[in-house]
Amino acid sequence: MSDRFELSVTRLIQASPEAVWKIYVERTGEWFCPRPWTTPVVDWDLRPGGRANVEMRSPAGERHAYSGVFLEVVPGRRLVSTGALTEGWLPQAGEMNFVRIDTFEPEGEGTRYAAVARHWDEKAMQAHRAMGFEQGWGAVADQLAELAENNS
Repeated sequence: MSDRFELSVTRLIQASPEAVWKIYVERTGEWFCPRPWTTPVVDWDLRPGGRANVEMRSPAGERHAYSGVFLEVVPGRRLVSTGALTEGWLPQAGEMNFVRIDTFEPEGEGTRYAAVARHWDEKAMQAHRAMGFEQGWGAVADQLAELAENNS
């Protein structure tokens, strides 16, 4: 892994790390993909090796299922997951596999939230960027911030 294959978004959220974490894990379906898409399925087992499965749906009914696994879970501070593996540490083929790292760090009265996608190579990183990474992941970071700031 190399940082040169990394894409990221960050937000300063005016809520505590614990409040942001709670919204992140308990209300995932409300913020996980850019509106008007929805996330009707969130099937998570928050432990290393646990399921990290979601399904995103467009207003027209198009579905994108994601199956993965959590690699690291530090409640209130850090989640690491990947779609390169599924439960039981089974490898999963895919051209867009990456490691996702979400962190929740105290900053002043709020939380510095960061979402990072680490890719295996330049081609995968550029493909993810071309799909609209900054806009899409930026929109969901804004949605997470909105929920956390209005519910803390």
